[in-house]
Amino acid sequence: MIAVQVRNVELEQLAGGCVSAQIYQGAEPVRCPPVLLYFHGGAFMRTGLEECPLARCFAATGAIVVVPDYNAPFGGVFPKPMEVGFSIFSALAKKCAGFGERKSLLIVGGEESGANIAAAVALKARDNFAGELDGQVLASPLLDPFMGSPSFRNSDDIGMRQRWENGWAHYLSGGICHPYAAPTLCSRLHDVAPALVLASDDDPLLDEAKDYARHLTDAGVPVHQHILPAGTGWPSIYGGDTGQASSWQDPVGSHFLSFTRELGTRYARLET
Repeated sequence: MIAVQVRNVELEQLAGGCVSAQIYQGAEPVRCPPVLLYFHGGAFMRTGLEECPLARCFAATGAIVVVPDYNAPFGGVFPKPMEVGFSIFSALAKKCAGFGERKSLLIVGGEESGANIAAAVALKARDNFAGELDGQVLASPLLDPFMGSPSFRNSDDIGMRQRWENGWAHYLSGGICHPYAAPTLCSRLHDVAPALVLASDDDPLLDEAKDYARHLTDAGVPVHQHILPAGTGWPSIYGGDTGQASSWQDPVGSHFLSFTRELGTRYARLET
């Protein structure tokens, strides 16, 4: 792992105007680094730029991680956050944002509600024939507005149930439950970008992560699924109160690095 630097920027040339973002990048230059557009969590309601531990973890492997304040321009009600996210993805795909190199992998990712946005951007990229998207990273994705999975019953234990109920009510307050809003309800998952899906055994979002990974696999999408053991403090990535020290960084960094290396090999084969 390498030391990581963080800087604030304004992302310009977007359909909805400028969006503030943090850039996490290794202090040591890496040849052709992957570019990860990463959406923070916050139950669909958070705005502002704050420290993002997962972004720092991924940047320590050599990636350039772009974390936008995607709720700020239009609020956190569907479809606006997803549209802002797709606009940023489109700008990165055109290489007009100045990150990475011509052959850098372009990946979308996120945690909790941010993973919902990432999954939706991946679906829209597929639907718009945007072949520039190379992969998606979904960390404890918040995908099911019905909140009925067995593992979700543990959300009270870490103080998240009310926050997630309020978040879903806010996100869907426009009266729309489109597959882009709740990707777990999408019946057409073929041809979306390969996925890295992360969760932990003590994660209330564990079942949602595993179910979506299974649906992707059934649709023929290459999936890397990794479930961390209980006790690593993993639910703290989205604000869960675990009372545990975080020890997830090294294994998660290794899983991400393996995923990006396999993506690089995969697309190198496709080009030959």
